[in-house]
Amino acid sequence: MTFRRGKLWGLVIFFGVSSFVAAQQTTCHVTKPDVSSPSSRQHPNVASYGNYGNGKLWTTLWPDGTVIFRTGGPGFILPDGSLSMKFPWWRGVTGKLTIEGQRLDAAVPPLRADVPDGYGESGFQATALIFSTPGCWRVTGRVGDTSLTFIVNVVHLL
Repeated sequence: MTFRRGKLWGLVIFFGVSSFVAAQQTTCHVTKPDVSSPSSRQHPNVASYGNYGNGKLWTTLWPDGTVIFRTGGPGFILPDGSLSMKFPWWRGVTGKLTIEGQRLDAAVPPLRADVPDGYGESGFQATALIFSTPGCWRVTGRVGDTSLTFIVNVVHLL
């Protein structure tokens, strides 16, 4: 009897964990990197693997489109529970980069972005994207009339 009960609890735990991971990995039609890159003449130190861009604006995406937060991994959990991850951008046009975003699969506060000054009017721009919760997010970066939009799945593993 004890063996069966232990086996049953094992199945309950297995399916509970599986359900938790599945809930974290909802159907989200993520954007995959297209290995485009800023021209080597303008930005000679930029590797193209993982990049995504449109010829005027680029960023680097996670290979499978899922941004994973986990203990010991990249990114930061902020005091309010938001998830902050660094994203590099390259501007092939002149102007200030602004970033906005919203979660597509739930009503939550919008994306926040930290776009620090000091990087000039074009070229490389460091940023941090701050997701209020895990889920499927559409992110749009803009410089003047130029924009770049992508979709990422944000997952927080305990």
